[in-house]
Amino acid sequence: MISVDVALERDGFSLVAAFEGEGGLTALFGPSGCGKTTIIRLVAGLARPDRGRIVLDGTVLDDTETGVRLAPHRRRIGLVFQDAQLFPHLSVAQNLGYGRFFTPRDRRRVDRERVIEVLGIGGLLGRRPATLSGGERQRVAIGRALLTSPDLLLMDEPLAALDDHRKLEILPFIEHLRDAFAIPILYVSHSVEEVARLAATVVRMEGGRVVAVGRPAEVLAPRRATTSIDRFEAVSVLSGRIAAVDPAYGVTRIAHPAGEIVVPGLLTPIGAAQRLTVGATDVTLARTRSPATSVRTALEGRIEAIVSDGGPFALVTLELAGGEKLHAYVTRLGLDALGAREGETVAALIKTVSIDERGLSGLEVPQEGSS
Repeated sequence: MISVDVALERDGFSLVAAFEGEGGLTALFGPSGCGKTTIIRLVAGLARPDRGRIVLDGTVLDDTETGVRLAPHRRRIGLVFQDAQLFPHLSVAQNLGYGRFFTPRDRRRVDRERVIEVLGIGGLLGRRPATLSGGERQRVAIGRALLTSPDLLLMDEPLAALDDHRKLEILPFIEHLRDAFAIPILYVSHSVEEVARLAATVVRMEGGRVVAVGRPAEVLAPRRATTSIDRFEAVSVLSGRIAAVDPAYGVTRIAHPAGEIVVPGLLTPIGAAQRLTVGATDVTLARTRSPATSVRTALEGRIEAIVSDGGPFALVTLELAGGEKLHAYVTRLGLDALGAREGETVAALIKTVSIDERGLSGLEVPQEGSS
């Protein structure tokens, strides 16, 4: 478990943050400049808090009150940055060996062959970094960090420098390493899809402050009705199971207690749990599902709350069968025309094209240049 309670003042920026990560992947989520990377630097020992305490699995890394400060190389922490930062003059095998070399033999609890297998880099061992794609370089960087046998893995926006295709390629590997190794991960991102897909715990930050900590479905939900553009960032996180794939149309059908959800791409395996994000602006409300529409997903839900700040929009929260919440931003004009009220049952229509593949596990990613 990682416990952070710190304060820092630097060049007009103020950070005051406290949270705990129980294990698995804990995501630091928020806009640029909110303090996510500063926390990563503090945990790694690359910066020191003005006040506070950082504890990892019972080991005190920093405590300003008692004067404890563990040197960075003694913290048993692996680091992965946006830029893979591989040694260009070394092969992939030598880059992997570099991290392992500085780990005492009695601390080498991560198996090299297992890392190579999980990250799919066996065919890259003899190559130099300059000959690798961005996604391949990041996989090697993750492997090098894992082979230090760290007690914690810090990943600072590891996908930010990659294009969408490379992100789709590497996300499954991050997912796999999260599940295959008993190493907690502190993961920085401002991508809703990445966070919803990967995280067990989300720490939401704004302006150097922690504003929410909890499960993705709780923390990523919209917090208010709004007329500003941040309504586009509001999402619902839904969970179901892969029920069927339809190769002819390139879609997968997800079984959910409130109805079938059709998502883009072919997902595997059948029966696997699937988490997906739905943008609050991508939900249309109707009295009933009409067959005369191209929208294939219609979830039945009871209107739990309608909130408006008097502007053009209203935030409608539905309680779906199974207990999950689905949020929809609609115009007050449209809502009045629908005549829907709290407590009533409506159909929530979701277009398949509005669901982002980056939030889906088990997606078949076509190789570049394939048809």
